[in-house]
Amino acid sequence: MSNTIADDTLDLRGVLCPINFVKTKLKLEAMADGEILEVYLDSGEPMANVPRSVKNEGHQIIKATKEEGGYFRVIIKKSS
Repeated sequence: MSNTIADDTLDLRGVLCPINFVKTKLKLEAMADGEILEVYLDSGEPMANVPRSVKNEGHQIIKATKEEGGYFRVIIKKSS
């Protein structure tokens, strides 16, 4: 684990596309600009689609790391 402190966390392991992006988008919409969201995603389609879609929405991917257990931890900074 890094020392990045998230303002909120979403565990979307086992959640299919596009529901995982929809949940991420809704959570980001409820957050203040500059806040940090930590999201756990499965490898494959979720990891390929969610970060790309989040960037297309104008948010910043600070870090994406593969964790033990095969899932990914994505740190997103909310942008206006």
